[in-house]
Amino acid sequence: MYNSLSKLIIWICKKFNRDEVERIIAGLIAILKDPNAEFQPKDTFKEDHPNYRNFEVDPKAPLKKKDLEGFDALKKKRHFSGKTS
Repeated sequence: MYNSLSKLIIWICKKFNRDEVERIIAGLIAILKDPNAEFQPKDTFKEDHPNYRNFEVDPKAPLKKKDLEGFDALKKKRHFSGKTS
C-alpha cells in the first residue's frame, strides 16, 4: 500500500504544478468532508467483514403452526422413560 501511494504522489508531482497540486488536495479534502459528495472514498467495510451477507437461503419454506402439531404428537409417542440400556 505504501509503495503504490508513494508512486501516486510522485506521479502527481511530476504531472502537475504547485497550484494544481494544491487544488487537487483541496478537492480531496472537500470530498472527504462531504458525506453526500458525488465521488466517495473506497469503503473498507467489505474488506473488514468479508463474509457479511455471504450465506445461502434455505429453499424450503419455514414450518407453520399446523405442521408443528404433528411434530408434537411424535414427541408424545417417543416419550423418554428414563431407563438406559
